Amino acid sequence: MKKDRLNVYFDSSLTAELEALAARRKVSKSQVVEAALASYLSPDAADQREAAITRRLDRLTRAVERLERNQTITSEALALFVRFWLTTTPPLPDTNREAAQAKGRERYEGFVETLGRRLAKGNTLAKEVSEDIDSAHARQ
Repeated sequence: MKKDRLNVYFDSSLTAELEALAARRKVSKSQVVEAALASYLSPDAADQREAAITRRLDRLTRAVERLERNQTITSEALALFVRFWLTTTPPLPDTNREAAQAKGRERYEGFVETLGRRLAKGNTLAKEVSEDIDSAHARQ
């Protein structure tokens, strides 16, 4: 069977990759290009690309769902804390205010240090809540 001759031009970096692939596979550059073009033009190629895109989208969807779940947990935890703090903290008299503010700054610095350590270690509230839920379900 006679094959048609076709002259094509490639970028030099692509030509180098083509030559390397042909050498590794021990086939001619024409055979590599012919196989790639046949794969690209085959009706299955579109289905394969669509399947790959679908898998990537599914992975991204699951990642976004995890982010949304973690954000919900974080928001609820913060809201519960603020509600608890506001309902249980009595107002301070003016004579104790300065000492209380100094103690508050000290506690805040400790909070920021602890938060930094937890984040550096990879500990998160969402992970702890998930582990607590899993262990509670395991006990039942």
